[in-house]
Amino acid sequence: MRYGRAPEVLRDLSFSLAPGSFHFLTGASGAGKSSLLRLIYLAQRPSSGLITLFDRDVATTPRNELPWLRRRIGVVFQEFRLLEHLSAFDNVALPLRIAGQKPDEYRADVAELLAWVGLGARMEAMPQTLSGGEKQRLAIARAVVAKPDILIADEPTGNVDAEMALRILRLLVELNRLGTTVLIASHDQELVRRSGAPVLHLVDGQLTS
Repeated sequence: MRYGRAPEVLRDLSFSLAPGSFHFLTGASGAGKSSLLRLIYLAQRPSSGLITLFDRDVATTPRNELPWLRRRIGVVFQEFRLLEHLSAFDNVALPLRIAGQKPDEYRADVAELLAWVGLGARMEAMPQTLSGGEKQRLAIARAVVAKPDILIADEPTGNVDAEMALRILRLLVELNRLGTTVLIASHDQELVRRSGAPVLHLVDGQLTS
Protein backbone atom coordinates (compact mmCIF):
# COMPACT_ATOMS: atom_id res chain seq x y z
CA MET A 1 0.00 0.00 0.00
CA ARG A 2 1.43 3.39 -0.98
CA TYR A 3 0.07 6.91 -1.32
CA GLY A 4 1.03 8.49 -4.62
CA ARG A 5 4.76 8.14 -5.26
CA ALA A 6 5.69 7.95 -1.59
CA PRO A 7 7.42 4.83 -0.19
CA GLU A 8 5.15 1.89 0.59
CA VAL A 9 3.27 2.23 3.87
CA LEU A 10 2.56 -1.52 3.94
CA ARG A 11 4.48 -4.26 2.17
CA ASP A 12 4.82 -8.04 2.08
CA LEU A 13 1.88 -8.67 4.41
CA SER A 14 0.27 -12.09 4.36
CA PHE A 15 -2.23 -13.13 7.03
CA SER A 16 -5.81 -14.23 7.56
CA LEU A 17 -8.48 -13.62 10.19
CA ALA A 18 -10.54 -16.72 10.81
CA PRO A 19 -14.31 -16.28 11.27
CA GLY A 20 -15.06 -15.72 14.94
CA SER A 21 -11.46 -14.83 15.85
CA PHE A 22 -10.29 -11.99 18.10
CA HIS A 23 -7.04 -10.15 17.38
CA PHE A 24 -5.21 -7.00 18.43
CA LEU A 25 -3.25 -4.93 15.93
CA THR A 26 -0.33 -3.06 17.50
CA GLY A 27 2.57 -0.91 16.34
CA ALA A 28 4.10 2.51 16.85
CA SER A 29 2.60 5.63 15.32
CA GLY A 30 3.29 5.59 11.59
CA ALA A 31 3.69 1.82 11.46
CA GLY A 32 0.70 1.50 9.10
CA LYS A 33 -2.11 0.39 11.43
CA SER A 34 -4.70 2.84 10.13
CA SER A 35 -3.77 2.09 6.52
CA LEU A 36 -4.23 -1.63 7.14
CA LEU A 37 -7.61 -1.04 8.77
CA ARG A 38 -8.75 1.11 5.83
CA LEU A 39 -7.85 -1.71 3.46
CA ILE A 40 -9.85 -4.21 5.52
CA TYR A 41 -13.00 -2.09 5.74
CA LEU A 42 -12.72 -1.18 2.05
CA ALA A 43 -12.09 2.53 2.42
CA GLN A 44 -9.10 2.02 0.11
CA ARG A 45 -7.75 -0.61 -2.26
CA PRO A 46 -4.19 -1.94 -2.15
CA SER A 47 -1.59 -0.65 -4.61
CA SER A 48 -0.81 -4.30 -5.35
CA GLY A 49 -1.64 -7.68 -3.91
CA LEU A 50 -4.81 -9.53 -3.01
CA ILE A 51 -7.46 -8.98 -0.36
CA THR A 52 -10.17 -11.60 0.05
CA LEU A 53 -13.24 -10.87 2.15
CA PHE A 54 -16.00 -13.42 2.63
CA ASP A 55 -14.47 -15.53 -0.16
CA ARG A 56 -14.61 -12.58 -2.56
CA ASP A 57 -11.55 -11.04 -4.25
CA VAL A 58 -11.96 -7.33 -3.47
CA ALA A 59 -9.94 -6.25 -6.53
CA THR A 60 -12.26 -8.00 -8.98
CA THR A 61 -15.54 -7.42 -7.14
CA PRO A 62 -17.77 -5.07 -9.20
CA ARG A 63 -18.06 -1.63 -7.66
CA ASN A 64 -21.85 -1.96 -7.31
CA GLU A 65 -21.35 -5.00 -5.05
CA LEU A 66 -18.93 -3.31 -2.65
CA PRO A 67 -21.72 -1.79 -0.50
CA TRP A 68 -22.95 -5.35 0.19
CA LEU A 69 -19.48 -6.28 1.45
CA ARG A 70 -19.18 -3.09 3.51
CA ARG A 71 -22.49 -3.78 5.25
CA ARG A 72 -20.91 -6.93 6.69
CA ILE A 73 -18.17 -4.87 8.36
CA GLY A 74 -18.71 -2.68 11.43
CA VAL A 75 -16.20 0.10 12.16
CA VAL A 76 -15.55 1.95 15.42
CA PHE A 77 -13.56 5.07 14.55
CA GLN A 78 -11.06 6.63 16.92
CA GLU A 79 -12.79 10.01 16.70
CA PHE A 80 -16.30 8.46 17.15
CA ARG A 81 -17.85 10.18 14.09
CA LEU A 82 -21.21 10.58 15.79
CA LEU A 83 -23.77 12.92 14.23
CA GLU A 84 -24.14 15.77 16.72
CA HIS A 85 -27.68 16.69 15.62
CA LEU A 86 -29.03 13.18 16.28
CA SER A 87 -29.85 11.60 19.64
CA ALA A 88 -28.02 8.53 20.89
CA PHE A 89 -30.96 6.39 19.73
CA ASP A 90 -31.00 7.92 16.25
CA ASN A 91 -27.21 7.62 15.87
CA VAL A 92 -27.44 3.88 16.50
CA ALA A 93 -30.55 3.48 14.33
CA LEU A 94 -29.02 5.34 11.38
CA PRO A 95 -27.42 2.28 9.63
CA LEU A 96 -30.78 0.48 9.78
CA ARG A 97 -32.64 3.50 8.42
CA ILE A 98 -30.17 3.76 5.56
CA ALA A 99 -30.73 0.07 4.87
CA GLY A 100 -34.45 0.79 4.46
CA GLN A 101 -35.85 -0.49 7.74
CA LYS A 102 -38.86 1.24 9.29
CA PRO A 103 -38.86 2.53 12.90
CA ASP A 104 -41.33 -0.14 14.00
CA GLU A 105 -38.89 -2.78 12.72
CA TYR A 106 -35.82 -1.57 14.58
CA ARG A 107 -37.03 0.36 17.63
CA ALA A 108 -36.93 -2.58 20.06
CA ASP A 109 -33.57 -3.85 18.78
CA VAL A 110 -31.90 -0.43 19.09
CA ALA A 111 -33.27 0.06 22.61
CA GLU A 112 -32.01 -3.39 23.63
CA LEU A 113 -28.57 -2.71 22.18
CA LEU A 114 -28.28 0.64 23.96
CA ALA A 115 -29.17 -1.08 27.23
CA TRP A 116 -26.49 -3.71 26.51
CA VAL A 117 -23.77 -1.05 26.24
CA GLY A 118 -25.03 0.69 29.38
CA LEU A 119 -26.83 3.60 27.71
CA GLY A 120 -30.42 2.52 28.24
CA ALA A 121 -31.12 5.66 30.28
CA ARG A 122 -29.38 7.94 27.75
CA MET A 123 -31.24 7.06 24.56
CA GLU A 124 -32.50 10.60 23.97
CA ALA A 125 -29.24 12.31 24.97
CA MET A 126 -27.36 14.29 22.34
CA PRO A 127 -23.71 13.35 21.69
CA GLN A 128 -22.34 16.64 23.02
CA THR A 129 -23.80 15.84 26.46
CA LEU A 130 -22.13 12.40 26.70
CA SER A 131 -18.81 11.59 28.33
CA GLY A 132 -15.92 10.12 26.35
CA GLY A 133 -16.73 6.62 27.57
CA GLU A 134 -20.39 7.01 26.71
CA LYS A 135 -19.53 8.24 23.22
CA GLN A 136 -17.25 5.26 22.69
CA ARG A 137 -19.92 2.79 23.77
CA LEU A 138 -22.42 4.58 21.56
CA ALA A 139 -20.02 4.26 18.62
CA ILE A 140 -19.68 0.54 19.33
CA ALA A 141 -23.46 0.13 19.43
CA ARG A 142 -23.82 1.89 16.08
CA ALA A 143 -21.08 -0.29 14.56
CA VAL A 144 -22.75 -3.56 15.57
CA VAL A 145 -26.45 -2.72 15.22
CA ALA A 146 -26.58 -4.27 11.74
CA LYS A 147 -24.98 -7.48 13.06
CA PRO A 148 -21.73 -7.32 11.05
CA ASP A 149 -19.54 -10.36 10.50
CA ILE A 150 -16.39 -8.33 11.26
CA LEU A 151 -15.89 -5.49 13.73
CA ILE A 152 -12.89 -3.20 13.19
CA ALA A 153 -12.11 -0.93 16.16
CA ASP A 154 -9.46 1.80 15.84
CA GLU A 155 -8.09 2.73 19.29
CA PRO A 156 -11.48 2.18 20.99
CA THR A 157 -9.99 2.88 24.44
CA GLY A 158 -7.72 5.78 23.50
CA ASN A 159 -9.99 8.47 25.01
CA VAL A 160 -11.13 6.78 28.22
CA ASP A 161 -9.67 5.89 31.62
CA ALA A 162 -8.39 2.42 32.56
CA GLU A 163 -11.63 1.29 34.20
CA MET A 164 -13.72 2.28 31.18
CA ALA A 165 -11.15 0.67 28.86
CA LEU A 166 -11.71 -2.68 30.59
CA ARG A 167 -15.47 -2.24 30.36
CA ILE A 168 -15.19 -1.59 26.61
CA LEU A 169 -12.89 -4.61 26.24
CA ARG A 170 -15.50 -6.79 27.98
CA LEU A 171 -18.16 -5.56 25.55
CA LEU A 172 -15.96 -6.46 22.58
CA VAL A 173 -15.10 -9.87 24.04
CA GLU A 174 -18.79 -10.59 24.59
CA LEU A 175 -19.54 -9.56 21.03
CA ASN A 176 -16.84 -11.94 19.83
CA ARG A 177 -18.39 -14.76 21.86
CA LEU A 178 -21.61 -14.17 19.92
CA GLY A 179 -19.70 -14.96 16.71
CA THR A 180 -18.36 -11.64 15.41
CA THR A 181 -14.75 -11.50 14.20
CA VAL A 182 -13.03 -8.66 16.09
CA LEU A 183 -9.85 -6.75 15.18
CA ILE A 184 -8.75 -3.97 17.56
CA ALA A 185 -5.96 -1.52 16.78
CA SER A 186 -4.50 -0.29 20.07
CA HIS A 187 -1.47 1.30 21.73
CA ASP A 188 -2.67 0.09 25.14
CA GLN A 189 -0.23 -2.71 25.96
CA GLU A 190 -1.86 -3.37 29.33
CA LEU A 191 -5.20 -3.91 27.63
CA VAL A 192 -3.59 -6.24 25.09
CA ARG A 193 -1.90 -8.19 27.88
CA ARG A 194 -5.08 -8.56 29.92
CA SER A 195 -7.07 -9.73 26.91
CA GLY A 196 -4.77 -12.68 26.18
CA ALA A 197 -5.73 -12.35 22.50
CA PRO A 198 -3.34 -13.01 19.58
CA VAL A 199 -1.45 -9.94 18.39
CA LEU A 200 -0.61 -8.74 14.88
CA HIS A 201 2.37 -6.39 15.27
CA LEU A 202 3.36 -3.90 12.58
CA VAL A 203 6.91 -2.50 12.33
CA ASP A 204 7.71 -0.13 9.47
CA GLY A 205 4.88 -1.46 7.34
CA GLN A 206 5.67 -5.14 7.85
CA LEU A 207 3.95 -7.73 10.01
CA THR A 208 6.38 -9.18 12.53
CA SER A 209 4.22 -11.37 14.75
